[in-house]
Amino acid sequence: MKIAFIADIHGNALALDNVLADIQKKEIDRIYVLGDLCYRGPEPRRSLDLVRSLNTEVIKGNADEWVVRGVREGEVPAKALEMMNRERDWTVSQLEAADIDYLNQLPTELSLTVDGITIKAFHATPDSLFDVVLPGADDVIVESKLMQEASSQIFIYAHIHKPYIRYLNGKMIVNTGSVGLPFDKLAMASYATVEITEGVVQTSIVRVPVDIERVVQQYEEVQYPNAAMMANVVRNASV
Repeated sequence: MKIAFIADIHGNALALDNVLADIQKKEIDRIYVLGDLCYRGPEPRRSLDLVRSLNTEVIKGNADEWVVRGVREGEVPAKALEMMNRERDWTVSQLEAADIDYLNQLPTELSLTVDGITIKAFHATPDSLFDVVLPGADDVIVESKLMQEASSQIFIYAHIHKPYIRYLNGKMIVNTGSVGLPFDKLAMASYATVEITEGVVQTSIVRVPVDIERVVQQYEEVQYPNAAMMANVVRNASV
């Protein structure tokens, strides 16, 4: 069984096109989506439509919550709050009411078992859409924040836009990285795969090229409210 976990698309449908094409080429059996579907990118509606066309389990991320109810004070740096809500309002203007309802009703975690291997997946942590657990976090933080379900062997999350694989106490922690907005200074889309065959487990991070300058052009074409900053983010793969 080959499983792909994708997340943090952030309205970058071009990047999602390339990731889905790579997944198809690899003959992946299942795809799961771990949130942050359409906010902060130039093609929010097409990104959401592509995700929904997969007919798979999708969970909510913090950016999906922001689309539903706006960005609140204390959730982002104070100087960014007004602009991020302008970006949110623009995103909402590109969507239908049914799209907002879809985002609002998404669950916040998923569990699956394949060949006796149990996988627990969530956006940031099981308890929060917003908590940040970075690749270099202390073991005690990783264990307490991410590994709460003792029966799971693999824990998969998104949110930080920095992919990695880590082993702790005989278990695996995988971060998918970001399809649309990587923050690890490698300007390529990222997703994770888990392959389970007769109890043998293989985890991988996959990087896929994207036409970054075309994405930058899209921000300008749609008159995105924060186009200049977002152009720098996608070019540099860093905030």
